[in-house]
Amino acid sequence: MKPFQIAANAYLNRPVDSFYHVQYTRMGNPGNPDYLNDLKNTFNDFLISKLDSATQELRKALEADLPEILRSLSHATLVVCVVPRAKNERAYSRDQQLFRTTVQAVARQSHGLVDGTDYLRRHTTTRTTHLVRKFSNNADRDPYPGITEQTCNISADVRGKDILLVDDIYTPGVNIDEDAIQALFEAGAHSVCFYGIGRVIH
Repeated sequence: MKPFQIAANAYLNRPVDSFYHVQYTRMGNPGNPDYLNDLKNTFNDFLISKLDSATQELRKALEADLPEILRSLSHATLVVCVVPRAKNERAYSRDQQLFRTTVQAVARQSHGLVDGTDYLRRHTTTRTTHLVRKFSNNADRDPYPGITEQTCNISADVRGKDILLVDDIYTPGVNIDEDAIQALFEAGAHSVCFYGIGRVIH
């Protein structure tokens, strides 16, 4: 686990303590966490064995890092939330939500971590990455400030809580993570820190 800081920008009004597990360079590069792409299972056609292997890799990273983040921040508890995928969640099968369910399982078994993986839920399909892909009539827009509040349900239970927001890959300049962090602050979170399994290094 390595610390870094997400800086304030047009999407986020304050700097945020952040962490990542490993650098994300490019699919197929030695040491790259390719399993994160397997977990997306974009066309819902991967073999169970491939998904099981990817889930195990993710679980190892989470079990190593999440308790360490809790210790390093000296919080009594952290509520673990997950950045939702781009589509309305009803569009995904169970085997396309393995990132979320694995984070949920680790949070539930770890002392000091609270399962908040249902606190952010996408209700409106949109494009939330830098990928050129259109999912709906308005999905050709890049992420914009406020996209999380406009396209997600945010639980009132975030109010007053110390939140650890988890995503698979943090890409500087895309700003979907920054926007989700800001949305949690706007919803009343006491504090928010961020953890990405992979971090793109430009």
